[in-house]
Amino acid sequence: MLEFSGVSKSFWTGERRKVILDRASFRVDIGYSMGILAPNGTGKTTLIKMMCGLEKPDEGTITRNARISFPLGFMGGILNKLSAKENARYIAQLYGLDPDYVEAFCRWVCGIEEYFDMPVGTYSGGMKARFNFSLLLALEFDIYLIDEGMPSSTDAEFNRRAGGILAERMKNSTVVIVSHQATTLEKFARRAAVLRDGKLYQFDTLEEAKQLYDYQTQG
Repeated sequence: MLEFSGVSKSFWTGERRKVILDRASFRVDIGYSMGILAPNGTGKTTLIKMMCGLEKPDEGTITRNARISFPLGFMGGILNKLSAKENARYIAQLYGLDPDYVEAFCRWVCGIEEYFDMPVGTYSGGMKARFNFSLLLALEFDIYLIDEGMPSSTDAEFNRRAGGILAERMKNSTVVIVSHQATTLEKFARRAAVLRDGKLYQFDTLEEAKQLYDYQTQG
């Protein structure tokens, strides 16, 4: 279970105070995945970082009674001077897992061949995203946090492998995904919410959330 109780978060942009959340309360129960629709620039990434503890709230409490992943797309903890192999083995040790297994799993999923043994700092953006996603899948969590869906990749084999593994994980795990596009949420969640002006509006179905989102976006 992941629960926000009266949580507020804002930033000073240099010109005004940007409100991300304003006394928001909601919970994500294991077995009930949630999609969150939010326009670009409204704080999607900040919200998902708060869920796993990378960002702290200004007010309120966040309760985590589950194993919660780092967000897909977050490269923190991965050192550019180390190779994917070295990073995978290091992260495995942090989570108490078998380094040989995590290395082999990531090497197979991301499919970047000899680059796996080269410094991550030499990778293209797409290669970094593929390695990050493979690392996310190598570690088992109760709740997976996804920011804007799977990494964009032109590699069909990677998309097939990674998508298949994620689909299998979702049978026993819960997903929280934030995006500015309803179509991105359809594969992951039936329940949905809309983040707008610091408020989180929750709905039982994605279609209901989409109606409010479309109305607000067009208005």
